[in-house]
Amino acid sequence: MNTDASRTGATSYLLLMAKWLFWGSLIGAAAGCTTAFLITMNDIVTDTRKASAWLHYLLPLGGAVIGFLYRYFGSGSRAGNDLILEYIHEGAKKVPLRMGPIVFVGTFITHLLGGSTGREGAAIQMAGSLAEAVNRIFRVNKEDRRILLIAAISGGFGSAFGTPITGVVFGMEVVALGRMRYDAVVPCFIASLLGHLVTTLWGIKHEHHVIKQLPEMTALTFGKVFLLAALFSLASVLYSQIRHGVYHYCSKHLPNLIIRGFLGGLVIVGLTLLIGSRDYLGRGLPMIDQAFEGTVPPLAFFSKIIFTAITMGTGFRGGEVIPLFFIGSTLGNVLAPLFALPVSFAAALGLVGVFCGAAQAPLACFVLSLELFGGKGMFYFFIVCIVSHLLSGYHSIYPTQQVYEPKSRMFNLKPGETISSVEKGRRK
Repeated sequence: MNTDASRTGATSYLLLMAKWLFWGSLIGAAAGCTTAFLITMNDIVTDTRKASAWLHYLLPLGGAVIGFLYRYFGSGSRAGNDLILEYIHEGAKKVPLRMGPIVFVGTFITHLLGGSTGREGAAIQMAGSLAEAVNRIFRVNKEDRRILLIAAISGGFGSAFGTPITGVVFGMEVVALGRMRYDAVVPCFIASLLGHLVTTLWGIKHEHHVIKQLPEMTALTFGKVFLLAALFSLASVLYSQIRHGVYHYCSKHLPNLIIRGFLGGLVIVGLTLLIGSRDYLGRGLPMIDQAFEGTVPPLAFFSKIIFTAITMGTGFRGGEVIPLFFIGSTLGNVLAPLFALPVSFAAALGLVGVFCGAAQAPLACFVLSLELFGGKGMFYFFIVCIVSHLLSGYHSIYPTQQVYEPKSRMFNLKPGETISSVEKGRRK
């Protein structure tokens, strides 16, 4: 009987692994193709906008069109990434299949006309709708549906940034603070790796930066890095608060999505004319490059916070990771001479540190630093990730993240509370 039971157990295990490999491959291949297409189109429309400076004046019209799409065709898709996290937690809703096409169109319009967004949000939402298609076709059970949506997050993130290992960890970690979903490791690994390989086969080249010089490893240097990490965490909190503040204000006073998008675009155009620069439109990749190479305007990081918070808070589509990279790298650049640290080193710390505080995923962000910068300065990045994560408290760009375990016993939180509910309780 023991032999038969062992054989049955081994067979079940092999079937389970085969199932995860098959489903993870489907999600990864699909995510890679859609993300590659998204990145290609983003590059094309960015070049088009740069060649036609007048296009950004149409941003209010673009906001109205996006609002129209989500009001009449995408009501169940408005929450975006938060809807995917919400389904993973509760399993009460199905991810709309139309989420993928609608977010692609919305992201296309946003980037063409100069909205300050990135791409990972669109990549994750497209992968999420594809995972939902797999769920429906194969009639996947409730628990496995959740795992495949986690794999979709990994596939979307890994393919969007050319960081497959980070994609695996990010999907498993970002769902709930204090808990890693190790039961999803196989499909997450397959989806992220295959998604990355497929985008590579499409000829996609991801942006990577080089740390030209590392400071001497001394107690003073570690002290400086600790202080920098604290400042990066404050920047992440500032962005999260302004971003959610804009969203809540618009939800209360501008419930009509069409009017909301139009006014949001109008504000962005007005701010662009006010400061006399288009550097804060779109993804802002040239400014990130400049942050690693030379000097940037002292308030570039704050300008990007405002532009991105208004763009995302008023209903435009895309993602927030690249803008957070912009905010962090430019802040690091500005602080580098004050702390007597190499510019590229401080910019790299800021890029990772601000994103870590905003995403509440310290392990994924540490792995991100290894993949982006080849392991240079890993001890410093580890400090930045830990400090930024701890000091950022319960502020996040993903309000539906659950708090599985509080960061400290000092926080009296109920199991399963979301970032959103914690913030509401703080405001009372």
